[in-house]
Amino acid sequence: MLEKKSNCPHKQTEIALDKLAVNFGLEILKIIPGRVSTEIDARLSFDTEATVKKAREIISMYKEAGIDTEKRILVKIASTWEGLQAAKILEKEKIHVNMTLLFSLAQAAVAGDVGVTLISPFAGRITDFFKEKNNVKSYPPNEDPGVLSVQNIYNYLKKFNFQTVVMGASFRTKEQVLELAGCDLLTVSPKLLEELSKSNFPVRRNLDPSSAQTRSNYQKPLVYDQKTFLWELSQDEMAHFKLAEGIRKFTEDIVKLENELRKLLESKL
Repeated sequence: MLEKKSNCPHKQTEIALDKLAVNFGLEILKIIPGRVSTEIDARLSFDTEATVKKAREIISMYKEAGIDTEKRILVKIASTWEGLQAAKILEKEKIHVNMTLLFSLAQAAVAGDVGVTLISPFAGRITDFFKEKNNVKSYPPNEDPGVLSVQNIYNYLKKFNFQTVVMGASFRTKEQVLELAGCDLLTVSPKLLEELSKSNFPVRRNLDPSSAQTRSNYQKPLVYDQKTFLWELSQDEMAHFKLAEGIRKFTEDIVKLENELRKLLESKL
């Protein structure tokens, strides 16, 4: 049930979407001991103020349900410049953020600088891009572009002692997972977990904070303002394309769900 009413169908649908997202989160929290990420509407990806407002509303719903949001909830925001600036504001309010659709060191560097709690670099989607671009079926695990990107991000953040947690995501093969063993966190599909459980490959820790000092080539932290960030992102064909593509796809999904909810609400009027 909706906790508040509105004569505006659009507002009712927006409230329903938020409530649905929070209810999903509440159910997941019942079965896991850690944090749950709740995604901010992708259509707000280029609006800092609206993203902050929506994140506050989501967190308020969790608090009303009795959840310790500082310990249990992350709001998931696309890694645009505007999203990163929203994260900076939210983290100061102890609303913790998971930056998603992250494909480049520039995005990760700004995330570390503004104090983001967690980032999710998308290893598999990076590899997908280069496989299509270069017309290859696969890469050796230690040459996999997605793996190399996450390793680069991890080593950079650890070298300069940023507290941001690196969670490798969107894996396509168990070999990608194994190459990133030692990463702070990994989100792995049930299918790949099953493959790993049946595998006899030795698991070697490939990422470690103590080795980041020598593995990262950067001598000082990277500093970005909006202009330099947008310029560098525009020069990274893969990151620029995959970020925009991800926002479009997330938007398509939310619009489909929104339309279904609107029909349901209208049928009850």
